[in-house]
Amino acid sequence: MTAWDVRLLARYALPGFVGSLLLSIGALGVGWLPLDPGILEFASVEALRGTTAGTLIARALVFVGVALILQAWLILGHDLLAGSDDPHSLHGIAPMTLVTVLVAWCAPLLITPPLFSRDVYSYFAQGRVLAEGRDPYATGVAVIDDWFQDGVDPMWAETPTPYGPLWLLLARGVANFASDQPALGALIFRLMALVGLALLVVYVPRLAASLGIDPAAAMWLTVLNPLVLMHVVAGAHNDALMVGLTVTGLALAGQGRPVFGVAAIAAAGAVKPIALLALPFAGLLWAGTQAGWWSRIRAWVLTLLVTVVIFVIASLLAGVGPGWITALSAPGEVRTWLSPSTALGMLTGMATTAAGITINDAFVVTIVRTIGTITGVAIIAWLILRPEGRSPVRGAALAFLTVVLLGPVIQPWYLLWFLPLFAVAGLTPVQLRIAIITTAGFALHGMAESSSTSDNLFEFSDGLAIVAAFAVVGLVLLVSPRERRLVLGAPLNHGLVPSDPEAQARAAASVFRGRIATRE
Repeated sequence: MTAWDVRLLARYALPGFVGSLLLSIGALGVGWLPLDPGILEFASVEALRGTTAGTLIARALVFVGVALILQAWLILGHDLLAGSDDPHSLHGIAPMTLVTVLVAWCAPLLITPPLFSRDVYSYFAQGRVLAEGRDPYATGVAVIDDWFQDGVDPMWAETPTPYGPLWLLLARGVANFASDQPALGALIFRLMALVGLALLVVYVPRLAASLGIDPAAAMWLTVLNPLVLMHVVAGAHNDALMVGLTVTGLALAGQGRPVFGVAAIAAAGAVKPIALLALPFAGLLWAGTQAGWWSRIRAWVLTLLVTVVIFVIASLLAGVGPGWITALSAPGEVRTWLSPSTALGMLTGMATTAAGITINDAFVVTIVRTIGTITGVAIIAWLILRPEGRSPVRGAALAFLTVVLLGPVIQPWYLLWFLPLFAVAGLTPVQLRIAIITTAGFALHGMAESSSTSDNLFEFSDGLAIVAAFAVVGLVLLVSPRERRLVLGAPLNHGLVPSDPEAQARAAASVFRGRIATRE
């Protein structure tokens, strides 16, 4: 082992590993488990879950674990972005070298209970619905026996699945394999999430390099992001597979393999349909940066044909129809203060209700959400139809950001929809700082919402958790000069942008210019 390897392990991998280890132990106490834990049923789980003291200890471990991961990530980011004259600089490091750090950070979380969300049990139950010959697009999981014992959130009991046919096909396979063991099913879904993570490991550096961005820095911001550990590895969300396939598709389309690229994005959409938003931008890559209108239209038509073929094949194999189209509104049934349109609607609704204008805030929330959706559609249409002056990858990033900001609901892991695309397309110093602070903020949100056993705690425990989370994250962000420099100043002065003439040339070549002429 070289001195470089020792430094990498000791300075970056080990602190994150310890944080993940504490997080995994805490998950035994406050992670999500079905009523019958099955393969995860052993004495230490009951010791942490069965008493108030055990739950408090478990939650404290989660707090400390997330804090250590966040700090390790910030230190690694500082050293990657620092200039070559900094004694801690990792300038010029190969992106694949960071895989060692990623593996160390992820390893303790591989067999722990799901944490920060129990969506994974909904995946399992929806797979059971399909395995029993029912249509998950027409009914919720409440139609199957023992759905509640599987760990599904009752909020989704009557809600049709919003996922694509490929995901239902995979979910059915997991349900058939795991049988009556939802905890085993959750571990298998985590492996699927890791497949998405592996795709990001391979294609984020490649796409970043092709656009003139430092591959290692892009990989740090996205693949090693604390939210990846929290919501991809610990949470096992299918967003990981969706995002991995989307980035893969854009990379392949940009490398001159548009059919494979579009097929990958179509497969991502067949996992979670929001990924279809990237298809028009893949079409622009297919047409080429100098394409006029007829070339763009031809590319978009071909993109549509490839997508239809992928969806038809996946639907036939899964035995379902196009019900995912009408089921897309299911996530919007959740109200969250994280969504600007929903938050504005609820605040306005409170005011109108207090004034006696409305009975409650439901109508006002619907109106504000509708305005947000219409505005979002208009912005996305402009990004597609007026792509000049930016790369198609940046256009896709802006489109996903628009959906998240103006959509009816935001979840912390939605940040991962667009962060990889912005990282590979480039970020100014201000934008990079916003990405770092947003990551810290969503990590804080996950910490405050980490308990699945709140009934064991005092009624004001969630308020205490929020205060404690703020204190911990604030301490991590400002605890040492390196963290302060990363968050508040240098080495972000140069942002995540092309740093040499060759990289600048690649970035310039990726910008869509098009042709004004209508005849080609």
